[in-house]
Amino acid sequence: MRRFIIAMLVLSSCTHTQKSAVEEAQSVKCTTVRYANFEQRDFAALTTADDAVNLAFKISGRVENIPVAKGQRVRRGELLAELDRRDVELQMKAAKATYTEAQQRLERGRRLIEHNAISKQEVEALESSAEQAKSAYDNSVDLLKECRIVAPFDGIIERTYVDAYERVSSGQTIVRLVNPISTTVGFTAPENLISVLDKPSTRFEVKFDAFPNVKFSAKIKSFARTSSDALGFPVSLRLVDIDNTKYNISPGMTCIAEIIIPDNKSHTAIVPLTAIYAPISGQDYVWIVNKESRVELRKVKIGKLNGSNSVEILEGVDEGEIIVCAGAYKLHENQLVRIIK
Repeated sequence: MRRFIIAMLVLSSCTHTQKSAVEEAQSVKCTTVRYANFEQRDFAALTTADDAVNLAFKISGRVENIPVAKGQRVRRGELLAELDRRDVELQMKAAKATYTEAQQRLERGRRLIEHNAISKQEVEALESSAEQAKSAYDNSVDLLKECRIVAPFDGIIERTYVDAYERVSSGQTIVRLVNPISTTVGFTAPENLISVLDKPSTRFEVKFDAFPNVKFSAKIKSFARTSSDALGFPVSLRLVDIDNTKYNISPGMTCIAEIIIPDNKSHTAIVPLTAIYAPISGQDYVWIVNKESRVELRKVKIGKLNGSNSVEILEGVDEGEIIVCAGAYKLHENQLVRIIK
């Protein structure tokens, strides 16, 4: 019995030792080294309104009513502001009376000339007076229409600048209307990119903070070829093929504009920034995964950023090698790893 117990203990000890000897693999994410055939530049950008307008009255007067407020959605043709119409109505009535009187004088003159009671020159003068009176009357009718400001398109009131019963002058901004749907992205580009912006091979993509996992295609809309403030050149992109029912993109949203420039002559590897292992020693390294699924630490020479999440490696890696791109600081030399796809 005693021998049986001793044998069981020895067997159990051996089994435990064998289990302890099994090395546990560290889970890591990896990527395959590829030479880049493009250069990517990222810029902080902001959406701007496709349609935006400051609306004003063409005549002076006292504001009678402003039935809208900041942030309110309005439809095309909806009333936004109205002036007190009484002065203009009085002016229109006076102009109408003058026009009616001029017409009557002209008709009387035409009857008199049939009997040679007045000269042809007098009739022509009456015709000129009637024409002037008609023009003044038509102008007063148009002024009456100018007492109202209506929305030229569907949009949102961004701001109102005056209050009811306030006296305003002609041309003074009353309300600002913007289109709530934006497809325009603006940013500032450096001088060395101006020459490639309008090339057919240059591509543009936009990433929004609100939609982090989605990239939107874009095309160049416009850009300035001169810079007056030495801060860069303003560039505008137009988003294409946007599903507005799924993605609500409005003016003022922050985003990243990506400029992708083809470069078929490049022999530079591009890897994620997270693949760079930079210990306190100050050197830059990457972890290479060999055929035995073990990692080897290799010194590399890094170049410039490629986009906001990648970096160039000028020396140290070859195309096709597998490197760790997540979990680099948890590894040690010759450690067994398990690649997470």
